[in-house]
Amino acid sequence: MRPNLPLIIGDLADRADDFLAGAKDRTQGRAAIAEEITLEYPGLADSDRAAVVSGVMAILEDEDFFGLEFVGDPFADDAESTEN
Repeated sequence: MRPNLPLIIGDLADRADDFLAGAKDRTQGRAAIAEEITLEYPGLADSDRAAVVSGVMAILEDEDFFGLEFVGDPFADDAESTEN
């Protein structure tokens, strides 16, 4: 019986905040996802693991999970800094 990959992808994407808390970039994110698959879904075939990693990464990319982080207030008006 083939595993329900969309269900697994959705599960991991929903829990990504928990197991990707220390991931600083996409490479670390992929490694953490692969590790979580090993722990939670050890019976997946290599091809299914690759599909799940790709699927979770696609969702996280759409959500800008690994996007740029801002220092300070990104919505602050630049005029404030020039008035001083």
